[in-house]
Amino acid sequence: MIPVKDIGAAIGKEPAISSQMIKCISEWDKMLKGEADWIDHDAIHSLRLESGIVSEFVNIALNEMDTKVSNDKLNELYQTVLETLNENLQSGLALGSMIIKPLGGNAFQYVTADSFVPVEFDSKGRLIKVVFLDTKPINDTKCYRRLEYHSLDKDGLTITNTAYECNDRNSLGTEVNLKVIEEWRGLPPYINYPLMNRPDFGYYRNPIKNDIDGSFCGVSIFDSAKQLIKQADIQYGRLLWEFESGERAIHTSIEAIKKNLADNGQIVEGVAKLNKRLYRGLNIESKDKQFFDDFTPEFRDENIINGLCYHERKIEFNVGLAYGDISDPSVIEKTATEVIVAKKRKYNMVTAIQKNLKDCLEDMVYALAFYNGLTQTGYEFICNFKDSILVDEETERKEDRQDLAAGIMRPEEYRAKWYGETEEQAAERLPSPALTEE
Repeated sequence: MIPVKDIGAAIGKEPAISSQMIKCISEWDKMLKGEADWIDHDAIHSLRLESGIVSEFVNIALNEMDTKVSNDKLNELYQTVLETLNENLQSGLALGSMIIKPLGGNAFQYVTADSFVPVEFDSKGRLIKVVFLDTKPINDTKCYRRLEYHSLDKDGLTITNTAYECNDRNSLGTEVNLKVIEEWRGLPPYINYPLMNRPDFGYYRNPIKNDIDGSFCGVSIFDSAKQLIKQADIQYGRLLWEFESGERAIHTSIEAIKKNLADNGQIVEGVAKLNKRLYRGLNIESKDKQFFDDFTPEFRDENIINGLCYHERKIEFNVGLAYGDISDPSVIEKTATEVIVAKKRKYNMVTAIQKNLKDCLEDMVYALAFYNGLTQTGYEFICNFKDSILVDEETERKEDRQDLAAGIMRPEEYRAKWYGETEEQAAERLPSPALTEE
């Protein structure tokens, strides 16, 4: 991204984001793509836990959402925006924030955190001044950039557009006319809407305190678990190596492997294609000219898998997921209390995400109405969320008790399901039936 100081100089105001924050956004983006700095695709492979984390949160948050707008025309535009909300909110959770930006008519744009620069927030954390970045590359070094600056203040909403020619991707470059790029020709260099008193976009940020630069810029949903994710990826690499290094092999003298002539006249080993991984020729001297040695090491996969599950459970705790969301729920026993606490932790995080998302969507609907001349229609924005994380569990448990009373479910089945035990353990721990008197 362009240095913050260059953007600040161009708009005459210092942005509300630090270079350290920009560096973190880039790091989160690489992690989401499975290309974190510690991944070498040789000894360490990405488990893509980051993708699993954001998918789980987004799916739960949006599956519980019921939202619409009372005005039919505006609701039609709104529902079109929601069609791609799931995939774009995943990026928002991963990079800490996102913007939903109406463009007029039925056009809109999801803007990821690496494509806009926050300039000013109000006291409640609403983004009121921001620069959107648009880059048109010409070749490996040359490009044109456009800064679209939206500023909301006592004079209303002001939007300015400026273009720059750049021969260094790490700098802003020299200001040029907007007509240099065909699609920029119709954009106004300056426009003001004096009656606007709220942003013309929806801004979402994660409900996580920013300890990176102390601003209202969003922090990745998995930032607190960054080192744990690294350890999990390393552990996964150990597991892959355990299986690869422990493959069964037959060590034998080279003389024992039949030689064949290839089409080019070269002598090649005559091992069948499927057995090339099994037989390994060794250049050794032995009294037995047909030397064979079976290499079958004992796998240590169970201990490695247990270690991996340990890291995954720590990750779940750090990011606010419930146990078993990304880890194997059958590996480690959990008490009923642990299950309930974990679900409440997840519920609290999902609820906070939904609240911030609702604020974002409400601002975005207003922006849709503004750009389509519908702000005076008296429309009502409706957005409700269900509490299925906790409510469904209580309902399911009640239904299981009814099945238990009716004899449809066995007592050990019920205990195993709700107390985190195997059926064998549950059967042993069931209270002894009272002895009937003769």
